[in-house]
Amino acid sequence: MKLKRIILSLACMAALGARADEGMWTLYNLPNAVYEQMRLDGYELPYEQLYSADDAIMKAVVNFSGYCSGVVVSPDGLVFTNHHCGFEAIRSHSTVEHDYMLNGFYAKSYEEELPNKDMFVSFMVEQKDVTEQILTPAFEAMSLLDRTIYLDSIENAMSKQVKAQDSTLRFELKPFYEGNRYFATTYRDFRDLRLVFTIPKSMGKFGGETDNWMWPRQTCDFSVFRIYADPKTGGPADYSKDNVPYHPKYWARVSDAGYQEGSFSMTMGYPGSTSRYLSSYGINERYEQNVIRAQVRGVKQEVMKRHMDASEAVRIKYDSKYAQSSNYWKNSIGMNKCIDSIGLIAQKQQFEQLLRQWQDSTGLYKDQLDFQLLEHFYAKRLEIAKALIYFSETFRRTDELSTRAMFVHNGAQPVGHGKRQHINIKDNSETWDYDTDREILGTLLRNYREKVSDQKYLPDFYATIDQQYGGDCQRYADDLYAKSKLMKKGKRFYPLKKSFLKDLGVQYGLDLTTVMGDLRKEYMQMSDSIADLERVLCAAKLRMEENLPHYSDANFTMRLSYGQVKEYRLGNWRSGFRTTAPSMVAKMKKGDSIEDYKVQPEMLTLMQEAGDMPLCFLTTNDITGGNSGSPMFDGRNRLIGLAFDGNWDSLSSDIFYDTELARCIGVDIRYVLFMMDRWGHADRLLQEIRK
Repeated sequence: MKLKRIILSLACMAALGARADEGMWTLYNLPNAVYEQMRLDGYELPYEQLYSADDAIMKAVVNFSGYCSGVVVSPDGLVFTNHHCGFEAIRSHSTVEHDYMLNGFYAKSYEEELPNKDMFVSFMVEQKDVTEQILTPAFEAMSLLDRTIYLDSIENAMSKQVKAQDSTLRFELKPFYEGNRYFATTYRDFRDLRLVFTIPKSMGKFGGETDNWMWPRQTCDFSVFRIYADPKTGGPADYSKDNVPYHPKYWARVSDAGYQEGSFSMTMGYPGSTSRYLSSYGINERYEQNVIRAQVRGVKQEVMKRHMDASEAVRIKYDSKYAQSSNYWKNSIGMNKCIDSIGLIAQKQQFEQLLRQWQDSTGLYKDQLDFQLLEHFYAKRLEIAKALIYFSETFRRTDELSTRAMFVHNGAQPVGHGKRQHINIKDNSETWDYDTDREILGTLLRNYREKVSDQKYLPDFYATIDQQYGGDCQRYADDLYAKSKLMKKGKRFYPLKKSFLKDLGVQYGLDLTTVMGDLRKEYMQMSDSIADLERVLCAAKLRMEENLPHYSDANFTMRLSYGQVKEYRLGNWRSGFRTTAPSMVAKMKKGDSIEDYKVQPEMLTLMQEAGDMPLCFLTTNDITGGNSGSPMFDGRNRLIGLAFDGNWDSLSSDIFYDTELARCIGVDIRYVLFMMDRWGHADRLLQEIRK
């Protein structure tokens, strides 16, 4: 009877929490039950049109530069992605004289299209399950570090086999279902990607931080790039002026038909990371880390914003950095708000209690999954995890000197031989500002000392700050920037010479690297055990619910998500399922008092002339970071929009999907085409898309 009660409880929980819309599904092994539900919801095509047919829609979807998604929309290799995904490329081409961030950009010919260093798109070629080759008894007995080394060796061996057949392919081996399964994925990367079209930032980021993660939205979040290929083979090639536009065998067709509330909607893209199998103890640790991340980034962003407001040159350099920082500053705040509002930790604890009862009734995983032990390891790791997030948010990729100081000790590859062996520092002065960076460093040094009370996590240079600078962190930061050769152009560093450590910045970097190593070592002492227990927890859940389909957590591999165009409700408030031009006009008129709503006068005129044109819309598609730029398709694989955000009321969705509140915000493709036409007069691109 006890087991029957558990099964009944599971069925009730499934009915409450496993709505068909939820899920980030791999395509090659899409469960039939999921495909059948897609058909019931309005998908009209055979399964083959998703993955295996010559014109399967997945063949038009790309990984955009390793951090976003995109879609090919023309026979000449045009790619749509979000404006914020193209943000750094747009910024890197901008100057005070030619500010494409402020004024937008349109290449009126192939010759005017702008190349971008270190950008690429990847097409997924194939995916398959290789679990049986990986999960051997010997593998199970390895430590986490040894498993990582072993997996790297297996990945390298498999990669060589793939490249021997086709040198243009790239191979990845990744864990799925918390390491209970392993999938191999083959990609083809195109490394010559050029900027073709972008609207001004006032429209591409309309609403800015005021509206970020919020609804209603009117942001025209898109940019346009083009893939270039080898003129002889038509395949991937490094940038060359002789390369030609890529001609794909298949591309996505845009739709003018639109949608209604209840219409089928599907996204395909590369969601970055979710943790929906995470234990209640893991969620509590995430909560504490979110508090810290929001606090440190808030301090840093105040300094950045003040300097950006004072100088156009500084604004151009820091626009992208500020946007990246503030995005997950606000996400951390919103996630914790949602964790509290829905009582997520208590919900997880309730599920874990049900899992314990199932263990007792069946005897399964009884010797492998000890919840008390899992709680113990997390409790032991928590203070270290908090110190580590303070350290990372303070010193890693926050200011240029700290980045260089750690680089010379950890990551630099010296050139030359013997005592002439040296490290070169790349001149990237166009990406940072001296006064802004040194104030950021001084501010964060002071904040770290105030927040981290355990003396063993304070780098040794804090003693120097006390003894030589009277405790003034800003004076110390000023001296680092003024005196260290790390910040001087063209300087070489000779790590085998005694003079190497006499540099103030190099010594600072050594102190940081020492503490970072200690923190990581302490953190990893518990992490092996936690990872193993979390893996077994996931395996037990899959076994207990073996009659239900389950998707793996996101790991930046291609996923399909499906659902409907649909509003959501909070009490008596109804969100509506879309926004139209008049709602944007109303916000634009507040531009004098709300900076994020300020636009060029011509944009206000355009929106006033647009009538009731749809701008953005809501769907129940399941997305996360990395899905930015993901194409949104209707039931016939036609492009109706681009995903660009989630809503504030469901920011816990990375660890729990709330079927009532979770929504994907997309920019309507008709809005995209309108701006290309009426603002950009991009006739050649529009004709290309309509081919």
